[in-house]
Amino acid sequence: MNLQGKVVVITGGGSGIGKAMAERFRAEGAAGIVVADLDAAAAQATADAVGGVAVKANVAVEADVQRMVAQAEARFGRIDLMCSNAGVSVRDPDFDNATSASNETWTLGWEVNVMAHVYAARAALPGMIARGGGWFLHTVSAAGLLSQPGSPAYATTKHAAVGFAEALAITHKSQGIGVSILCPQAVDTPMIKGARGSQAVDGVMSPADVAQCVVDGLAAETFLILPHPQVLTYMQRKTGDYDRWIGGMVRLRDKIAASRAG
Repeated sequence: MNLQGKVVVITGGGSGIGKAMAERFRAEGAAGIVVADLDAAAAQATADAVGGVAVKANVAVEADVQRMVAQAEARFGRIDLMCSNAGVSVRDPDFDNATSASNETWTLGWEVNVMAHVYAARAALPGMIARGGGWFLHTVSAAGLLSQPGSPAYATTKHAAVGFAEALAITHKSQGIGVSILCPQAVDTPMIKGARGSQAVDGVMSPADVAQCVVDGLAAETFLILPHPQVLTYMQRKTGDYDRWIGGMVRLRDKIAASRAG
C-alpha cells in the first residue's frame, strides 16, 4: 500500500494519531486527504496544515459517515484508504467492579469503538469494490488483543472491533480489499492524559512515531500493526497458556490497584 497519489479519509483527524497520520500521509505524497472530526475547528486546522478537506462528522451517526464518504468521493472521485481512527476511552467508575460502568457508557463505547467501523466500511466498500481495490485501516488498541484492567467496557468494545476487522478482511480480500488494524498501547494523546494503568507499562509513544509505524505497516500490507512490538509476545503468551496469562493479568491489576491506593 504505497500512499503516493492516494486519496485518504481519516476520522478523528483533528488531533492525536489521526492528525499525525494526516501529516505523515501528506509527506508520503497522498493526493487528497479528507479530515473528519466531531470538532469542526480541529478538523479544519489539520486539513489546512496538509492541504486537505475538513468534514464535521459524528462517527456514531451512520448518516454522518455516509455523508463524509459521499463528500470525499464527490471531491476526489474515489477513496483508496479509509482510516476509521476515531475512538473513545471509557473507564469504569469503580476499578474494583467489572460491572460498574453505566449502560450509557457501554452504549457509547459500542457506537464509537465498534459501529463506527461498520458504518465506514458499509459506506466505502461499494466504491472500492467497483474499482477493484481499496484499503481499510482501523485504529483499535492493544486492549482489543489483550485487555485493560479497570476498563472492561473499553477492552470489550475494542475486542469487538478486532472481530469485525477480521470479518472484513476475510470476506472481501478476493475483491481486492485490504484491512489493517492499528493496535498501540499508550500514545501521547488527550485520550490518556492522567491515566495510570496497564497501557503505559511499555512506554508512551508519540503520535508521529505511531504514524510512521502505520506507513511501514501499510507498505508491508500487514493486518496487524503493532507500534509496541511487545504486544506480539503478550498475545503469544495469552494463546499459549490462557490460564497462566489470566494469572499474570491479575497480578498486573493488583499492582495497578496498589499504585492507585498510594
